[in-house]
Amino acid sequence: MTNSSNIKELSPEQSEGLLRTLKARFEKNRNRHQGLEWADVQAKLEAHTEKLWSLHEMEGTGGEPDVVGHDTETGEYIFYDCSAESPKGRRSVCYDREALDSRKEHKPQNDAIEMAAAMGIELLTEVQYRELQKLGNFDAKTSSWVITPASIRKLGGAIFCDRRYDSIFVYHNGAESYYAARGFRGSLRV
Repeated sequence: MTNSSNIKELSPEQSEGLLRTLKARFEKNRNRHQGLEWADVQAKLEAHTEKLWSLHEMEGTGGEPDVVGHDTETGEYIFYDCSAESPKGRRSVCYDREALDSRKEHKPQNDAIEMAAAMGIELLTEVQYRELQKLGNFDAKTSSWVITPASIRKLGGAIFCDRRYDSIFVYHNGAESYYAARGFRGSLRV
């Protein structure tokens, strides 16, 4: 829901429902955030309610966001999309607006970079993607765009990752490509 000042916020009912979902996922997957307590995470979320909207967007597109870390320097909790496969509501997208605009026909409806920005999240980097894979087996059947180095993007390419044969692979493709099994995973700091 958007109010008159263009700030994206959830209704009290939506916020309560999302917090219940996040708490249940947090409790079920303790291996992702050992040493952290839900009460601390919830207090941070309640102090930064604007972040709930982004988490709601992550949840609504199939990302299943969960806490994967705590930055002790900034005090922020780090959420990643932890769905087993690349989020369903974020697949069939090319890498960025430049790639989308370059397609002459059969354009996808969106691109990963702009979609993430509209949600208030960031694509995972390759390093973050590898960190996520230490917490479970993700993208065994799908793949996810990750932040592409400028030197590769300048040449028209983009990179994506997946997990096959119990290994993490980083691949390249033209940034304008899109596939039903490729989406993107995001991160959010609260």
